[in-house]
Amino acid sequence: MANSTFAFKQFVIKQDKCAMKVSTDAVLLGAWVIPNGSLNILDIGTGTGVIALMLAQKSKGKIHAIDIEKSAYEQAKINFEESIFTESLSVEHKSLQDFAKSSTQKFDLIVTNPPYFVDSLKSFDSNRSNARHADILPYIELIEGVKIIMSEKGKFCLILPKNEAIKFREQAESRGFHLSKLLRIRTTLDKGEEKRHLMQFEFRPTEFSESTLVIEKDERHSYTEEYKNLTKDYYIHF
Repeated sequence: MANSTFAFKQFVIKQDKCAMKVSTDAVLLGAWVIPNGSLNILDIGTGTGVIALMLAQKSKGKIHAIDIEKSAYEQAKINFEESIFTESLSVEHKSLQDFAKSSTQKFDLIVTNPPYFVDSLKSFDSNRSNARHADILPYIELIEGVKIIMSEKGKFCLILPKNEAIKFREQAESRGFHLSKLLRIRTTLDKGEEKRHLMQFEFRPTEFSESTLVIEKDERHSYTEEYKNLTKDYYIHF
């Protein structure tokens, strides 16, 4: 997925300016999230804007995106303006910390594909490093920021690697969030270890649901029907 453009069924992502390109994680989250009539949606750390555009395709709400990196903000702005969903989308060059302090709006749905590396070696590319490492947006600050700007009945959805997801869940639940939905991702069935967790949090305890999705069958690029069904509204080849 490292090309300068990536075409989906209803929009095209330009990614020549942005440190982090379109990823399977972003597509999984964008496809999995159900807006359910949300009128105000926020995408934190939008990058290319792919998740915001995926939500715009299936939502009638207004979607606002933020990113601390100027290059990512500029990239998302171009992608939003050149899409058929431009009227539903807006983007701001701002950190979540600053946005939470200044925003008077409450959001019905908040999504993020957050930076998650904590102890790994950093890239010499500072933009890419910021996009991948949690230094610039620690989990606690992400949780506290969401807590300020999410509406009382809102939903907060994100994707993380399994181990990071377990840590994040503990921190979120210690600060009043309740996990209402969990999707465990495995690359293949024979590789039993879960690679990613997609999580939905709410302020109030509600009925909890969890499931597992396997991306590939026995061979690489031989995709399962479950993965195709999840992403078929977006990927051209499904």
